[in-house]
Amino acid sequence: MSTTAPVITPAPANTRGRVILASLIGTSIEFYDFYVYATAAVLVFPSLFFTSQDPTTALLSSFAVFGVAFIARPVGSILFGHFGDRIGRKGTLVGSLLTMGIATVLIGCLPTAQVPGWEFWAPFLLVVLRFCQGLGLGGEWSGAALLATENAPAGKRAIYGTFPQMGAPIGFIVANVLFLILSLTISPDAFAAWGWRIPFLLSAVLVIVGLYVRLKLVETPAFQKVVDTGEVAKLPLARVFRTSWRQIVLGTFIMLATYVLFYLMTAFTLTYGTTAATTEQARAAAEKAGKEFAAGSFVPGLGYSRNDFLIMLIIGVVFFGIFTLVAGPLAERFGRRKTLIWVTIGIIVFGLLFVPLFAGGTIGVMALLIIGFTLMGLTFGPMGAELPELFATNVRYTGSAVAYNLSSVLGAAVAPTIAVWLWSMAGGSTVWVGVYLSAAAVLTLIALLLSKETRDVDFTDNVS
Repeated sequence: MSTTAPVITPAPANTRGRVILASLIGTSIEFYDFYVYATAAVLVFPSLFFTSQDPTTALLSSFAVFGVAFIARPVGSILFGHFGDRIGRKGTLVGSLLTMGIATVLIGCLPTAQVPGWEFWAPFLLVVLRFCQGLGLGGEWSGAALLATENAPAGKRAIYGTFPQMGAPIGFIVANVLFLILSLTISPDAFAAWGWRIPFLLSAVLVIVGLYVRLKLVETPAFQKVVDTGEVAKLPLARVFRTSWRQIVLGTFIMLATYVLFYLMTAFTLTYGTTAATTEQARAAAEKAGKEFAAGSFVPGLGYSRNDFLIMLIIGVVFFGIFTLVAGPLAERFGRRKTLIWVTIGIIVFGLLFVPLFAGGTIGVMALLIIGFTLMGLTFGPMGAELPELFATNVRYTGSAVAYNLSSVLGAAVAPTIAVWLWSMAGGSTVWVGVYLSAAAVLTLIALLLSKETRDVDFTDNVS
């Protein structure tokens, strides 16, 4: 009598290429959106959406709307974290991508306040859509990091965790190359009339590709096991604060130096680098723009043209991308904690070198950008594994999202404003800006010293 052995069908799994693309696409849109909006907020939004205000107030209003996303991000981390830990990573990632992408495209479709009857509704809807962007962003990074790390083979979580991190340099390069092309091919009047809409509308391409890839995903093995064993948390937010509040605090400050460094290397250096270096340059620029020059409030910068400095930034960001990928194998070999401790010490030293590097002419500025973005890659790369590994599987989405976005409020939301204020208070010197970066890195170093290595934690059977 013969028996036939049962055929065991292996559970469906996500391919490596699908994991890379699905985790990368959302963070690419996230950082693409940041630069697109930030550039438009400076160049055209004050005159297009805040027409009844004087130029200074209009610019402040435009940046205030920019900051709305940082208010929305913690809300988004709670909202999408809840569903990510309740219904799964796949469905939540689709929701965060659609929320973020549709809002970005709709900004490109908005009538401006120059259109009769839209004086109130245009800026109001801009605020609403910016808030929706922030909601989507609040859940995007954590879900992308979990998609990558929970699908990673044994011993490769830190390497897979760099996939979503690569969205930062890719988004920066795509957005700024696009603005460079527009500045070289259309006139400033054409850009103000319709050209500014192009970057927002083009994000629809990224959203469509991302949606197609994410709909083809299967649930991660780690979350599927939570479902199979009946360990899904009914209220993930309450449970993560009850069981893992210490990890939330540590994760928030472990990420702090990364956020401060990123926004100083991008938003602040662009402002400082393109500000006139002398009173004569500033006066000539004001006369060319038909504006009154206020000598008493002038703070000197480096005096580069915007296009020239953008090219320098793009070169620096190439190093950001390279060393984000390098950081994964380093964190896998030496551990996340040890790797981040040494990089953070490097950031502390780097902050103290701002003045001599900025004073070194183009070579010195280029060296500052390359060193800064290299450190940025080395600290940002391991975070895709470090923050998720702090939390149990059934509260991992909520915990890592809350820590990541609380850090964005403490670091990203205020860093450009604090840096500009310190630069102004020092009469054009960057000495206190560098000290500010070093101080943030000291807080991160303390958090790392208080934390434990997470390389060997149980990433699948660990539940809260």
